[in-house]
Amino acid sequence: MIADAWNSLPLVLRDPVALAVPAFVLLLVVEWVAAAKLEHGTYLSKDARASLATGLVSIATSAAWKALGLVAYTLIYDHVAPWHLPADAWYTWVILLLGVDLLFYWYHRIAHRTRIVWATHQAHHSSEYFNFATALRQKWNNSGELIMWIPLPLIGIPPWMVFVGFSVNLVYQFWVHTERIDRMPRWFEFVFNTPSHHRVHHGSDPQYLDKNYAGILVIWDRLFDTYAEETSSPRYGLTKPVETYNIVRLQTREYEAIARDVRSANGLRAKLGYVFGPPGWAPGGVSVRGDRGELVRESLVDRTIRP
Repeated sequence: MIADAWNSLPLVLRDPVALAVPAFVLLLVVEWVAAAKLEHGTYLSKDARASLATGLVSIATSAAWKALGLVAYTLIYDHVAPWHLPADAWYTWVILLLGVDLLFYWYHRIAHRTRIVWATHQAHHSSEYFNFATALRQKWNNSGELIMWIPLPLIGIPPWMVFVGFSVNLVYQFWVHTERIDRMPRWFEFVFNTPSHHRVHHGSDPQYLDKNYAGILVIWDRLFDTYAEETSSPRYGLTKPVETYNIVRLQTREYEAIARDVRSANGLRAKLGYVFGPPGWAPGGVSVRGDRGELVRESLVDRTIRP
């Protein structure tokens, strides 16, 4: 049944991300050449190579997670969903794309506020540069997203459509990772996520923390009070620089930090706090706002940022 559902999907729709790769490569080259010609420090070769390598590995890891998700979603769709929405109906695609985008917003927001989920996402924010290569610095652990998408097959959206919808969402987000595009028309900026909005999201400046979680539609940020306008050029990266281009370390460093904190914690509450609290949570500490919106103790975290 799973194989039939997948085989029934037109080839052109099976992997929109793979179809977009030539465009990704072309835009990367154009941006890189433009940065070199203008002597603008948009790219650092070591940093860009780390992002590209991370992206290549993520293609394989995301395929494995999607295979697992397809099995789970098919079971939910076949045995739990109260009805099945027709894949050839326009309204099913509207529900899918809006649903994926809304769920992405909440997943993204949770990822910045829950340390164990932040551990999967922080590598994407670890670059101190903001460019198309940074867009490819993706997570290798998609488990949180798979859980977040469960409502989609539950309301009767065919499982293969869920992955097409998320791929479309992911492809859209590629172009917002650049400093080469200033502002779009005002109506577009009001409705859609843009490079200006996403620069804010990657900024480590105090006024930009916890802002602009949008995937495609920035209206979710406006609705749920997480929107911020770009008023100055952001500083990118984590508050405490990672100081490594090792792609394995970039993905695993926060898990290791969680394990150290849990081992040293006294009591169950403290152990759970280090796992499920916001990044930087500490028992009994005086907390301040920190990088990526987490709560941190001044005495424990170096708040140095890239000049």
